[in-house]
Amino acid sequence: MRAESSLQDLSGLKSREWEAFEKAGFHTGQELLDWLPKRYEDRRRFDAFPAQAGGSAVCLRGVVLDTQRKGFGGKGFYEAVIEDEAGGGFSRLTCRWFNMPYMSKVIAAGQEVVLYGKPKESKGRVVIDHPEFEVMKEDAELSLHLERIAPIYRNVNGIPQRRLREIIHRILELVAPETLVSKYDVDRTYPRIEAYRELHFPGEMAEAETARRYFAKEEFFLQQLRVVWRRARHAELNGRVLGKKTHLLTEFYESLPFDLTGAQKRSVKEIVKDLRLARPMNRLLQGDVGSGKTFVAMCAMLLAVDSGCQAALMAPTQILAEQHYLTFSKWLEPLGVRIGLATADRKEDVNSSQIIIGTHALLYEGVEFDDLGLVVVDEQHKFGVAQRGKLIQRGVMPDVLVMTATPIPRTLTLTIYGDLDVSVLDELPSGRGKIISGVRVKPKVGEMTSFLKDQLEEGRQVYLVYPLVEESESVKAASVIQEHPKWQKRFKHFEVELLHGKLPSEEKEAVMTRFREGKSEVMVSTTVIEVGVDVPNANVMVIFNAERFGLAQLHQLRGRIGRGEHKSYCVLVTDGKSEEGVEKLNILAGTIDGFKIAEEDLRLRGPGEVMGTRQSGVGDLRFVEFLADTSLIREAREVAEQVLRDDPGLDALPQLEAWVKKQAEIEMS
Repeated sequence: MRAESSLQDLSGLKSREWEAFEKAGFHTGQELLDWLPKRYEDRRRFDAFPAQAGGSAVCLRGVVLDTQRKGFGGKGFYEAVIEDEAGGGFSRLTCRWFNMPYMSKVIAAGQEVVLYGKPKESKGRVVIDHPEFEVMKEDAELSLHLERIAPIYRNVNGIPQRRLREIIHRILELVAPETLVSKYDVDRTYPRIEAYRELHFPGEMAEAETARRYFAKEEFFLQQLRVVWRRARHAELNGRVLGKKTHLLTEFYESLPFDLTGAQKRSVKEIVKDLRLARPMNRLLQGDVGSGKTFVAMCAMLLAVDSGCQAALMAPTQILAEQHYLTFSKWLEPLGVRIGLATADRKEDVNSSQIIIGTHALLYEGVEFDDLGLVVVDEQHKFGVAQRGKLIQRGVMPDVLVMTATPIPRTLTLTIYGDLDVSVLDELPSGRGKIISGVRVKPKVGEMTSFLKDQLEEGRQVYLVYPLVEESESVKAASVIQEHPKWQKRFKHFEVELLHGKLPSEEKEAVMTRFREGKSEVMVSTTVIEVGVDVPNANVMVIFNAERFGLAQLHQLRGRIGRGEHKSYCVLVTDGKSEEGVEKLNILAGTIDGFKIAEEDLRLRGPGEVMGTRQSGVGDLRFVEFLADTSLIREAREVAEQVLRDDPGLDALPQLEAWVKKQAEIEMS
């Protein structure tokens, strides 16, 4: 059998099974071999039946002792009592399936089953709701499913897990090894057929890890080849030369009442060097919260203005855009620089300004550029590739600076931003107060209120952050609308504001202005304050249901305090029910180093969640767990660079050429 042969030709495959595969998008043996196990179960030894709820998921082997339907209507469920007879002892637990009456035809007394799920307690019993399961049948194929490490796949509708395993095993037996195709074989010491066998049916877990790493390196090579090809093509572009004149930059430096940090100065020098080249700049500026990216962006934009062209800064939210507008106006208008603002609701001097700051409104009619020479994109991971490209296309080969306040682990920088030059702000400005962070499990409201009152009476301001705008039946978490009046009663002698994303834009800006000017002392808010809010007098933040947020987002929120000279406090409130959640919060409480936090966030949640798969370009990667493997990324990068050195046009690699160029050109457009 050839790998590219139709599944219809596979001996032993029933017509209804072939139709199910066709409907699911599987047409060839190769496509099924590329259907990865989502996990593995070591069925040579099973977990002991749990005596109590809690802990991690377990894999159990037992016999169905009894089954029955319970409840009625929409609240009906089917349950099965499973008994463990291993070793002569007897332990039992209950499995339940809600609103699935057909389970009575699938699970019956006397069957031997393998279960996987997380046990919990219900009315004194240990139960597993909706476990993954397989019914074991005595037949010739039993050895594929028991007494071995068994692959567990994502469901293919119409093909039971057990049958899917048998079909993939059959393909591996029949396929001609030389027909297993690869766009490029990055490790010729490891036969491809062997990698597939160990990927699906490993003898030991280490074999599965080796096989997955083999295919991950191949996948990363293709991604890196696209990156280095795009970088090489970008270097060939003809841009404009900016930054020769430094009059405005010098005047700006002299107007500052403080000195820039060493990291800021280094980044400005790197940007100046880029601007003076005859190719467009393509640079990423990343730094921790409060590291001063805005001032670096100002320097770059002043160089563009001094060169006779316009600069634009695009921010993801109206609050952030308006914050930038106020900051730029404060520092640059005294130098004679005209600043404009363009949001969905406000347009200030958009067609007569040298620097225009805005949201997505910069992309549409109503904002005209005379000569856009520099594009700055803030919090760039919150924009799609097409949005960034649309703004860039409003100029003629403009220089591009993208910024992020989310520190990015080295591996993700190589993977996602490998075609960009990178500047890192790795030090904070002097004069910042110390931030003390702590985790509090179910703290007493009275004690917390007393602590906050002490801070308010000393003249400080406070953020109280909640995950929800309104109460939700499906999410057990507090909301700002529910909690705001309670805090108003507790702080009768202070102004307590309410802020969330559903407020009209004018009202949001009015709330922020009052808080910024010290006319209100307490801000009850959602995460709408995550970026762009700069109130040096605010020194306390309490984040409720903190376990619901990712580490990077919590770090961003915490960055709203500690911006003045006063000692600051970040209180992370949790119910303590999630061990993983408490672990995450303790990581945040233990460091203010955003890069360490980013590495931990990557380890805990994976890159798709950390960066946002749709925006980061990692959404289509199958082996995202290896994105934390620096050595593997570098190996893939080195192979890609060598391939491009040997064949700059990729002409000797016809199977790669069209694919790489198409993907890269889409991202460059």
